[in-house]
Amino acid sequence: MAGTECHGESCCANILVPGGTFPMGRCGDTYNASTCTDGYNGFAPGELPEHSATVAEFYLDKYEVTVGRFRRFVEQYDGTPPVAGAAAHPLIAGSGWDSTWNTNLAPSQAALSSSLKCSPGHQTWTDAAGANEQYGINCVSWYEAFAFCAWDGGRLPTEAEWEYAAAGGSENRLYPWGSEDPDKNTSLANFRSSDFASEIAVGSHPLGVGRWGQMDLAGGMAEWALDWHAGYSTEPCVNCANLDAASTRVLRGGDWFDYAYSLRAAYRYNYLDPTWQDFNIGFRCARLP
Repeated sequence: MAGTECHGESCCANILVPGGTFPMGRCGDTYNASTCTDGYNGFAPGELPEHSATVAEFYLDKYEVTVGRFRRFVEQYDGTPPVAGAAAHPLIAGSGWDSTWNTNLAPSQAALSSSLKCSPGHQTWTDAAGANEQYGINCVSWYEAFAFCAWDGGRLPTEAEWEYAAAGGSENRLYPWGSEDPDKNTSLANFRSSDFASEIAVGSHPLGVGRWGQMDLAGGMAEWALDWHAGYSTEPCVNCANLDAASTRVLRGGDWFDYAYSLRAAYRYNYLDPTWQDFNIGFRCARLP
C-alpha cells in the first residue's frame, strides 16, 4: 500500500531479537569500557539499581510506527476497543487489554483523527495521505498505541524488552549504536543539536542502528512501553513487566526535542499519564515468534 514503504522495504518490517539476560538500568556514574559500559553521571532519574533482566526471544518493529502505517488503522477504526485480554504478552499474566480502559479510546474515526492533531506545526498526522507518510506518527496516547498493536497482531514491548534491544543485550551499550557521543556525531540520531525536527522519515540515521537492526531506538519519537513506571528492584527479572497501577506509564528512547543524555539505552521518562499525547511521542510494536 502506498505510504507504507520505508527505505525500499515495508515500514511494517520486524526483526527477531534473540532472548537472553542483561544488566537492566545504569551500572553507575562513571563510564568504563570494561566494567561499566553504560555509566553516566548526570540527569538520570530512576535508572538505579542495575539488576539482572531476562527476556524470551521476540520480534520488534524495525521502524517506529509511521503515519502511513497508522493511517490503515484509522481508516478501519469505528470506536470498537480491543477485546478484553487482547495483545497480552504470552508469558506475562494480566498484561492484555483491560476493558476498564475502553473509555480512553476515541469513540469514532473522526474523533481519533482529530485527536492526532495535538500540536499544530509539529503533529505528523494529516487527514489525507501526503508528504508525511514515512514520518513517525506522534500525538498518540498509550491507549491508542496499545490498541494499534493489538489490531496489528502485536503488542507493546515491555520496558525490559525495549531496553534489552536498545542496549544490545549482554553488550550493555551506552547508546543503541555503542559508546560514541552523539553530540560529537549528530548523524547518529534525530535529537536536539542535530536535525531538531519531528518531520523526518523513520530510519533516516542508519549510523544509529541497534545491534539487531532496529532503527531510531534513540531519538525520533519517545516510545511507549507496556509498563507502569516504578523504581527498580535489585531482584532478578524474568519475562516481567510492572503491571501495578501507578500514575504514569514508561516512555523510552529519547526524542527529536530532547538532548543527547536522553538517547542512552537506560534512560527512562517517568512523568506522563497514559492519556497524554504530544508532538514527540510515538511507539513501535513487539510480538513473540
